[in-house]
Amino acid sequence: MSPAKRRLVIVGNGMATCRLLDELVARGATARWDITVYGEEPSSTYNRILLSRVLAGEAPDAIVTKDAAWYEQHGVRLVTGLAVRRLDTTRKLVETADGAAHRYDTVVLATGSQPLVPAIEGVTVAGGELRRGVFVYRTMADCLAMRDHARAGGSAIVLGGGLLGLEAAKVLNDAGLHVTVVHASETLMNAQLDPMAGEMLARQVESFGIFVKVGRTIESVHGQGPDNDVGDGDGGDGGHGPIESVTLDDGRRLPADMLVLACGVRPRVDVAKASGLPVNKGIIVNDTLATEVPGVYALGECAEHRGRLYGVVAPAWEQAAVLAAVLAGASPQARPRYLGSKLYVRLKVAGVDVATMGTMDPELETDDVVEVVEQRRNAYRKLVLRDGKLVGAMLVGNTAAAASLVQLFDRGDAMPADPLEALCPTMIASPAVAGERLVCTCHKVTEAGVEEAVAAGCATVEAVCAATRAGTGCGSCKNELGRIVARHAVRRPLAAVG
Repeated sequence: MSPAKRRLVIVGNGMATCRLLDELVARGATARWDITVYGEEPSSTYNRILLSRVLAGEAPDAIVTKDAAWYEQHGVRLVTGLAVRRLDTTRKLVETADGAAHRYDTVVLATGSQPLVPAIEGVTVAGGELRRGVFVYRTMADCLAMRDHARAGGSAIVLGGGLLGLEAAKVLNDAGLHVTVVHASETLMNAQLDPMAGEMLARQVESFGIFVKVGRTIESVHGQGPDNDVGDGDGGDGGHGPIESVTLDDGRRLPADMLVLACGVRPRVDVAKASGLPVNKGIIVNDTLATEVPGVYALGECAEHRGRLYGVVAPAWEQAAVLAAVLAGASPQARPRYLGSKLYVRLKVAGVDVATMGTMDPELETDDVVEVVEQRRNAYRKLVLRDGKLVGAMLVGNTAAAASLVQLFDRGDAMPADPLEALCPTMIASPAVAGERLVCTCHKVTEAGVEEAVAAGCATVEAVCAATRAGTGCGSCKNELGRIVARHAVRRPLAAVG
């Protein structure tokens, strides 16, 4: 280590760490810190939002965001396949699973979340391992194991009708499996959608050939015993064989060659607890992402700020910008503070366009609601208004106005006198305002920013993504990027011949 540098250790190598490293490099902080990243997974960092692509058959490298060469180029030491057990915050040591201890001056916990494994009878075998054919859906290794197991003509049960569960269901359905989604709530994606939106989403999902059972849970999992006789899944048969069926809480038994558990996550706080850090549901941090223990910070899904946890990536990136400024030595006067995030999500969920932002339902008596239901298209649009401003929106099946609505929501601009005008993507009146329209909500890249990149020579969507970061988050804006690139190409005069 350079004697002029201090030691910065980052625990976790997910998307929050990826963004934090980008922010540190942009601020020249690698001249101030010797940075070591510990990642429990064996691979380099990847875009977890795009895991369904790997499940669908793409090479794992397709979603890798930083390869080994990037770390080497920027002087960051990456240690993969090694978990951190705890911090000795008195002696400032990081203790790893191999029994070693490593010194730090500052440490950042970016340990993310871990999947919930419900206490379902028969889901595990002796030793607590998941029964063969039962999978959680969280990591690259999970996806590779699932796609190795899946066979066309087989049957799959997906427990959980949130984003991950529906993504897994669509991929498995496309691969030729008979797929049933079982969801405890009466509404798919109930954390983001109201009952009407959930119903529209369910109709569209079912139109792809996926069966949806809402308001249901799985009571037990049944498999085969060592002698290949069918066991009853209650543990009394000593069965260690693969899954064969599940029983729902209404008593119905469904055949199943595989069961995918996508029924939620919880913040991963085991390292924080073992280190004596203040923990509620997540690791408690203040507006600079600092914990109560000097020299220890946290960000991303594991961090709890002002009593709130965030399970989407955009807040982690906002937190990364604040923390990078702190670590880069910004003066207190110039240092930004993290005051919480406005949530908006724009994704293609199991092939269906979905966008949500802000509150789902009116919260005050004076709040107003505008709803547009298109029964034949299975489309639903809803606006929640307060004092002439947009405080929430929900779009399923027709998200053409999403970018304009995000702009109104994010900036707190006044709504049109007729709120229905806000649902028309052509509502923007002037070219100047049109240029400010957000195309990529993940990275807050405007239409003008994309057009500048194209004018500078980015002739493909991939080039625009590399230059602006647009399209490198959830990826849902890539079609829009393609339209802007194509439109600009049409306007570009042909080069003189000869």
